[in-house]
Amino acid sequence: MKKIVLSALVVLLLQSGELVAQSKIIQTEKAPVPIGPYSQGVAANGLLFVAGQIGLEPVSRKLVAGGVEKEIAQIMENIKAILTAAGLDLTRVVNTTIYIKDIGQFGKVNEVYGRYFTGQYPARTTVGVADLPGGAAVEIAVIAAFPR
Repeated sequence: MKKIVLSALVVLLLQSGELVAQSKIIQTEKAPVPIGPYSQGVAANGLLFVAGQIGLEPVSRKLVAGGVEKEIAQIMENIKAILTAAGLDLTRVVNTTIYIKDIGQFGKVNEVYGRYFTGQYPARTTVGVADLPGGAAVEIAVIAAFPR
């Protein structure tokens, strides 16, 4: 039996006994330019993997002020920009992973995050972490599906 292996980094398909990876880099100036050796998004085999986003304003590349609610709003706008660059929108998001420094802020995160999705919500994992890049309080990564 052939197995399909899914990874947040790369989607690999077993096809005719050969391992095949098909990917396309997605990049936009409407979201913060990566600060390290990674891409804003990678489209692979029908899915778009959006790298974890923090609340950086795309032009200044500075963390937005105003607390966790403002960070979440900026994160979601950054994610929307990357999705748009790939020809998608938030309705195509199937999975999100939220990393949060203060789990006591979960209610605020949930409230703002929830404004961006209606109807069918994506699957979600929330993880409490000790620290995040750039002094951020929250980081969100998403996976979206291209229409068939």
